[in-house]
Amino acid sequence: MSNGNGVVATLTGAAESVKETASNIGSSIASTASDAVASVKKSAKKAQKAVKKRTAAAKKAVAKRTDKASKAVKKTVAKAKKTLASASASAKAEAAALKKKVGKKPAKKAAKKATKKTATAKKAVKKAVKKVAKKVASKKTAAKKAVKKVVKKAAPRKAAKKAPAKKAAKKTAKKK
Repeated sequence: MSNGNGVVATLTGAAESVKETASNIGSSIASTASDAVASVKKSAKKAQKAVKKRTAAAKKAVAKRTDKASKAVKKTVAKAKKTLASASASAKAEAAALKKKVGKKPAKKAAKKATKKTATAKKAVKKAVKKVAKKVASKKTAAKKAVKKVVKKAAPRKAAKKAPAKKAAKKTAKKK
């Protein structure tokens, strides 16, 4: 079926050329895709490492803040307990002194007043500790402010507890 001009040879050469070009294009696409996949894997590993580092740093920072805040709370609680213990001791001493000065009945009333005062002091200390604990969760600076508030509140309450008991002692002394 040849007319002598080499049509079949030309068509065969053209078909092989197209086939070769197609295979070259396919292999270049495949290599480009595999390179892209490799680069995506590398960037994913880098991102994962970065996330791990940031997470570790954040955990350390949170641990530090929590540790500092818990120390502040422990300090505040210890101070409040000392204040409460001293208030209780002074109230007991006052009650004992009133018992000696006055008869048994008025002394019992004064002792009841003193125990009520220590109970209210305990409630105030518990409230202050709760406030401090709530504020610890928010921020470190907020915890420091709360500690300062509790310390400021604890000192005046101690002084206020003693004053009414002394007044009661003066009133019973005047009645004699």
